[in-house]
Amino acid sequence: MMDMLIALFIFVFGLIFGSFFNVVGLRIPQNTFLSSSRSACASCQQTLHWFELIPVFSFLLQQGKCRHCQQKISLLYPIVELITGLGFMLSYLMLGLSIDFILALFLVSLLAIIIVTDYSYMLIPNKILLFFLPVFVLLRIIHPLEPWWSSIIGSAIGFGLLALIILLSKGGMGAGDMKLLGLLGIVLGFPYILLCFFIATLYGLLLSTIVLFKNGFKKKKEVPFGPAIMLGALTTFYFGENMVQAYINLFW
Repeated sequence: MMDMLIALFIFVFGLIFGSFFNVVGLRIPQNTFLSSSRSACASCQQTLHWFELIPVFSFLLQQGKCRHCQQKISLLYPIVELITGLGFMLSYLMLGLSIDFILALFLVSLLAIIIVTDYSYMLIPNKILLFFLPVFVLLRIIHPLEPWWSSIIGSAIGFGLLALIILLSKGGMGAGDMKLLGLLGIVLGFPYILLCFFIATLYGLLLSTIVLFKNGFKKKKEVPFGPAIMLGALTTFYFGENMVQAYINLFW
């Protein structure tokens, strides 16, 4: 009973942070994050009241429309809030209160921000990656992988793998994706960064198919790969050891 109450609290906590990550993801690429301006409707620029900013619930109560101009509110807002809330709660239920739980919270946070920046601007800002870099390094110093150099090798392979793909494809992927996979290599280490990339390609294929289906398979639309990389990283972080062990048992 107590675990479920804690999980519920963490879920609500995640919803609040998800709302904050929407602001971070929208403002960082425009260099307006430190602006003192209050949140406003993207259509009519009307300043929003506190009851219009309650994560998820305000969107539902207003039926997905601005209360002032009746323009539709982007689904991105409640989706990011829900992903953050559910990701925080799942991390607690799977990992308990541990260093891995803290790592998972930061991974979910990075996922939420990158969903916003990559879908809104097709960009993974260096400022975001540079913020998370010392955090992941510090947490891996406190709670290192075995062997300790696995993080270094994982980061080098993650960065180098996408650098090679960018070189061979002449820009088929962005430098932001390359730096992101290198950053995640610190957390996942080797060989799990390779598993992360493999799973990310599956997520990327699924997301591309959904976008194509939505567009009636007529209009080609570029699909950001950053969110797929982050989903691959979280899947690997949660289930990587079990997936590798299942593969070994099946084929060896």
